[in-house]
Amino acid sequence: MSENYKTGTALGDQTLAQLWECTRRRGDMPGFAKAITSILGAMRGEDDQQFNMTRTVLSDPVLTQKVLRLANSAMYSAFGQHVNTVSKAVVVLGTDAIGHLALGLKLIEEMGTGPAGGEATVAHIEMEKAVLAGIVAQQIATAAENPRGEEAVVCSMLHTLGHMMLTFYMPERWLEMQRRADDNGCDIDAVAPAMLGLSMEQLGHAAALHWRLPARLIDGMRKLAPPDEHTETSPEDWVAGLSTMAALCAESLWHDDAVGAAAVQALTVSYSAMLGMGSDNLMVAIEQAKVVAANDLNIAPLSRPAERRAKALAQTRQRAAGNKILLSGLSDMRDVLETASPGQMVQIALETIYKGLEFSRAIAFVRNRRASVYAARICFGNDSKDLTAMSFDDAYEPNVFHAALNSDRVIFIENARDAKFAAKLPQWWKTALSEAHSFVIIPLSYNGQAAGFLYGDWDDTFPPIQLSPTEFSLLNDIRMMVVRAAERRHKQETVSTRA
Repeated sequence: MSENYKTGTALGDQTLAQLWECTRRRGDMPGFAKAITSILGAMRGEDDQQFNMTRTVLSDPVLTQKVLRLANSAMYSAFGQHVNTVSKAVVVLGTDAIGHLALGLKLIEEMGTGPAGGEATVAHIEMEKAVLAGIVAQQIATAAENPRGEEAVVCSMLHTLGHMMLTFYMPERWLEMQRRADDNGCDIDAVAPAMLGLSMEQLGHAAALHWRLPARLIDGMRKLAPPDEHTETSPEDWVAGLSTMAALCAESLWHDDAVGAAAVQALTVSYSAMLGMGSDNLMVAIEQAKVVAANDLNIAPLSRPAERRAKALAQTRQRAAGNKILLSGLSDMRDVLETASPGQMVQIALETIYKGLEFSRAIAFVRNRRASVYAARICFGNDSKDLTAMSFDDAYEPNVFHAALNSDRVIFIENARDAKFAAKLPQWWKTALSEAHSFVIIPLSYNGQAAGFLYGDWDDTFPPIQLSPTEFSLLNDIRMMVVRAAERRHKQETVSTRA
């Protein structure tokens, strides 16, 4: 056990004793120790090793989704096959590779669950730097096509484990060290031996032993300066070298400034020979890592958190404004329900959803029973497409439009370009409306018969969208207003015929 790990100094042993007491009192990083035990147990299994790993990953839906996404990423594209199940991922990549992936992904997941209050910010910074290091390592390992790439990614995230442990469990001690470092014009690592009795690297090593991480991962966490360019690099040193460089890059990239950029450039030159890649190629990989990090991180200056919050707030306001438009249009429809024709109600409904949801294009389709077709009659937006190209047979076909009409409920398609969804899209849609990325179908039925539907879509100029329960409810209310108008007209015509 790591409680028995000896630093060689009384102060160091005292620091570790306090750290283990903090972990006992507050619990290991939420859920992480349990997840590590489960994943490592599966990696050490014997006859049922592959089954254990599959079961372990499948027990966590979030982990399952992330493992499959990474198993299909560029890092593993050399396998030339699509991985749809965790079982296949284990067969194709091997238990160790999946285990390393799962360990790294689980660590990332747990990094967002730090303590509340001001100390969470300090811990979160160090944790996001670790995630950034993992992203850098992943991009470099992908470019290098090294078989130990996934191991290097995990080691890169764990490289500053000492920092994470201290900020998570002993934030007061960390802030005290930060003040000392600032006073002396140096970094935390420089003051650690005097203030803790051990280095930050030793602290991380002790934590790794505490969690019983595999010896290969612990070895890969060590700091390793680039050797002479003529020195041959062992596979173990390649992992440690990449994890060291990735952690240093993460520190330099964090603030996304000129000083950091120069430091990263110098690191690519220093580690180029050791990693077997040209410094220019390393920079390309790091630039790609910055793009990924800008989307994946939350508080790093690199991710522009203020801009992201502003965009999110603007989007929230935009959706709120859109819902007001839907409500206003619904109010107009109620006002004219007793006097407007079904065609007029369709026109109001189409204009309302077009404006309220900011569709790129909105179209009303009407069923012509005599011709046995659904045909477009009204179109808003996107240069008002040629309506004659948009019609289809009303005889049932196994596609999303007939499914919506048969179910008589609003259907939202988030990604119409998903290859697995292509078979559910009719040829007329592919010919006339294929610019759409997402779309909505609002069926209009009365007396158990489909009379038509409203259609709205968004092209690539609109950011990814998810309809909220409120929006679904408003669309259903608008739909019912049109249906009630049609039912009223049908009753009037029936009475008139009898007369």
